[in-house]
Amino acid sequence: MNAIFNSSTKTGDIVTKLPAASKVFKEYKIDFCCGGDRPIGEVLQDKKLNEVEILERLNELYATSNRTDEVNWEEAPLTQLVDHIVNKYHVYTSEVLGELQAFVTKVYRVHGNDHPHLRDVYQAFTTLKAEMEQHLIDEERDVFPHIVSFDETKSDSELAKAKAEITKLETEHEAVGDLLKQLRDFTNDYQLPPGACNTYRLTYLKLEELETMTHEHVHLENNILHQRLMKA
Repeated sequence: MNAIFNSSTKTGDIVTKLPAASKVFKEYKIDFCCGGDRPIGEVLQDKKLNEVEILERLNELYATSNRTDEVNWEEAPLTQLVDHIVNKYHVYTSEVLGELQAFVTKVYRVHGNDHPHLRDVYQAFTTLKAEMEQHLIDEERDVFPHIVSFDETKSDSELAKAKAEITKLETEHEAVGDLLKQLRDFTNDYQLPPGACNTYRLTYLKLEELETMTHEHVHLENNILHQRLMKA
């Protein structure tokens, strides 16, 4: 089997070529979005994970994956990529944040006395929700229109306006990533306490789902959209 990934391949590049790798990275808690510019070998060494075993797994997954129906976001029109980010990730995030606010609040109110960590979960999620909602507005109002305009007109001024926001957006992505890590720590990797009610279970399930979707979302922006803009 020819290996397409080696120890020097960046984690973000692996997920770009093989989106299914995100599930493997989640299993080993490997950051491929905000930390997507780190070589996989370096990451595995820091985490004291078996490099040979994991690289073999990734390369086998690549060799056996059916990628014919996948869109190549490194080559698709920028407008199509922006539409995909908005329609898949922004819409989902807007909906689930509101849903989760009610769940997190209820679980904290009902079970907070017995499970003190729920106060930390409530506070971290409330901060996360406010930051993510503002971030989505900023992107759709102040950044994405310039990208679409550049894609249509090839205007250098439109490209410059989009590029000027990249550092700010990626800093905000890091802040969101830190809050998601806090939520995972506070919940002990989303392990439910004995006798957890259905709302408790659904809250943890939805929080973990939000984490997964956000990692994919940030990966598309940091490692593909922003990189394409900087190279344009």
